[in-house]
Amino acid sequence: MTAGIRDAAHAVEAATVMRLLPTRPRLLALGEPTHGEEPLLDVRNALFRQLVEQEEAYRTIAIESDCVAGLLVDDYVTSGAGTLDEVMDHGFSHRWGAFPGNRELVRWMRAYNDGRPAAEQLRFAGFDGPLEITHAASPRQALTALHAYLATGADADLLPCTAATLDRLLGADERWTDPAAMMDPSESVGRTPEAARLRLIADDLVALLDAQTPQLRAASSPEDWARARLYGRTATGLLRYHDAMADASPSRMARLLAVRDSMMAANLLALAERGPALVNAHNSHLQRARSTVRMGGQPVRWWSAGAIVSAHLGRDYAFLATAVGTIRHQGVDTPPPDTVEGLLYALPQERCLVDARRLAATATPPARVSPWFGYAPLDPTHLADIDGIVFVRDARRS
Repeated sequence: MTAGIRDAAHAVEAATVMRLLPTRPRLLALGEPTHGEEPLLDVRNALFRQLVEQEEAYRTIAIESDCVAGLLVDDYVTSGAGTLDEVMDHGFSHRWGAFPGNRELVRWMRAYNDGRPAAEQLRFAGFDGPLEITHAASPRQALTALHAYLATGADADLLPCTAATLDRLLGADERWTDPAAMMDPSESVGRTPEAARLRLIADDLVALLDAQTPQLRAASSPEDWARARLYGRTATGLLRYHDAMADASPSRMARLLAVRDSMMAANLLALAERGPALVNAHNSHLQRARSTVRMGGQPVRWWSAGAIVSAHLGRDYAFLATAVGTIRHQGVDTPPPDTVEGLLYALPQERCLVDARRLAATATPPARVSPWFGYAPLDPTHLADIDGIVFVRDARRS
């Protein structure tokens, strides 16, 4: 079996990726089995540079980070607004800005764009919601930005409320971001009368945005229009997420995970309208198969952003899953030889690209068991739904 895999293993390069796929996808998703390991970010950065330089249509990279905060990064790489330190501190969620690989990506994008016309510039996007493990953001920023856009360009008498009414209903942002609400539904404000009213207002604002599309697009730039749509998606998604946080039923966690990935999917579909993009996130957010995690001893299942986007785009969505052999500084040592990672670890290459479906046709190896909660091995039953596996033999600490 190893000999057959060896014949199917190639260098991780844009050209070999494109030869592996039936067509050039609008969204090329590169997953990762863990976050923050610099060798994985190095592979991503190198692949994006090659896509930019060899596959000229690729001009956007989207990562698993706050979509609203990511606008700061996009402004920096396109116009030089702010400083590199500022955008790394404030333009990323989940503390991704502290990773050297992300800093190098932003620095390189800014240098590439310098002096180029807008049509040739690279773009950055976060496609996650403004969500953290401990809390969710207040919908204030997204709601007020959408309201302000409509107040400027739409028929004023059609607005469902004033800015002052929005401010009163939103109240203090600390009510929304209270970490206690993540563990205790009774601490959430997501089902208060004010939140219910805000959900209706957000729906009305998005409907108005859609209804007055011709007028609004004629009166504003394409960039302002795109951002207004992003604010609308974010406002409605955040209010739906806060509603789920207040849910005390057994399905609460499944709802939260599903809402988050639905928000991701909506952002990715909007990016696909703009043109081909490289997408980077955890494998579980990008896979076509249904995602599963155990919480409190019980399995929780939901459809990932990748599964949703793939259902919409078909062959215009491609998924490369990344697998690793070892992460020794986290206690992840040499994989058992009969697992997917073990079979790939027997190859001589430090990094390689393998046709996942060809591997699936040979056998169904047992699943690897991770000794570290932060690393998720590949599920061998998902191989047929993966377009390719990017394998990194050793994720060494930088």
